[in-house]
Amino acid sequence: QVQLVESGGGLVQAGGSLRLSCAASGRTFSNYAMGWFRQAPGKEREFVAAITASGGITSYADSVKGRFTISRDNAKKTMYLQMNSLKPEDTAIYYCAAERRPVVTKNYDYWGQGTQVTVSS
Repeated sequence: QVQLVESGGGLVQAGGSLRLSCAASGRTFSNYAMGWFRQAPGKEREFVAAITASGGITSYADSVKGRFTISRDNAKKTMYLQMNSLKPEDTAIYYCAAERRPVVTKNYDYWGQGTQVTVSS
């Protein structure tokens, strides 16, 4: 089984930036499409961004488009989410996920434990 561990969350003021990391175990990381999700207080988990196994295609939720960038370094078995121009509405627990296929279907097989992002006004 693949283990995913998020890091990089914290407290930041509105307009600031954070970079989240998701470190993965396993020899086959480079074959897995991956994504980021978030869950705000009182809300259901929502899609944030996704990336194919090669990193060649990315997709974003409308709410973060133009502000967040998803990327990955397969040699380091790590996925990233660069978050710029953060808003209080971005406050949530952020989760990384992986699926056992190279294309994005959002049918995720593995999930991390989450990392808290809090944006103050």
